[in-house]
Amino acid sequence: MFGYLPIAFVEKKVRDLESALFFSMSDAVLKFPSCVVKLLEADELGQLWFLIPKPSQLIQAFDKTFPVKLDFSRKGREYYMKITGKAFLVNDPEEINTTDCLTEPVKEMARHDETVLVRVKISHAEYIEKVPEKLTAIALMNQMKNKIFRWFQLTHTDGIPDFQKVPARVSYSSLSSYPN
Repeated sequence: MFGYLPIAFVEKKVRDLESALFFSMSDAVLKFPSCVVKLLEADELGQLWFLIPKPSQLIQAFDKTFPVKLDFSRKGREYYMKITGKAFLVNDPEEINTTDCLTEPVKEMARHDETVLVRVKISHAEYIEKVPEKLTAIALMNQMKNKIFRWFQLTHTDGIPDFQKVPARVSYSSLSSYPN
């Protein structure tokens, strides 16, 4: 479904997800490498602020503005977001000092060229809710067996001799859509 999402809704979801994969969509020969970023601030103008690792090349060799894609997700959440927009490098000390939404330690890191401060103006947001797995009788039985097994495993007392442990891979894929 196409439509519009309120900025407040997008900000709330982005703050909850907090981390994203940062992709430069620039056609330039030299572009920022993809990296994982953590949200510093989301302001009321629809801008997201990040610190990205400083590349080995001179920062002046990169474009000051370029298109980006951000993939926000977090384990345990029933949704994820994909955001596209325009990134602006904020490396002018005067601009860093006048930015009100950032804390002083973040400003210091940006001023001393330890990292690069990036502001992303959101142009499009895609909100996707994950579809819960379909519950079948077999999946329900497996869920019950796994739950009982874990109860007995956790209630092991010291008086009973312990069995030799064997390395194994255990998957609880049928439990992912139901809380414990």
